[in-house]
Amino acid sequence: MTVSFELPRAITDQAAGSDLAAMAKEALLVELYREGKITKHQFGVALGMDSYEADGTLKRYGVDGDTSIEEFEEQRDFLRRGR
Repeated sequence: MTVSFELPRAITDQAAGSDLAAMAKEALLVELYREGKITKHQFGVALGMDSYEADGTLKRYGVDGDTSIEEFEEQRDFLRRGR
């Protein structure tokens, strides 16, 4: 899925050198996780992160990193499929 939106030129000029698309993607996924719409595992996969990196990113945004039973089982199943 592709999402696009316009930003004022002043903002894009000030953010020159930043990967605004990656920043927007990360912020959207953090919000989806915060709202309980995706799991931590889904969050990490979408951003190409392992569990440790996903935890760090969520902590940077001030999001609680507790793992639910469902998330734990999802991670377990994912790891088992990888063997």
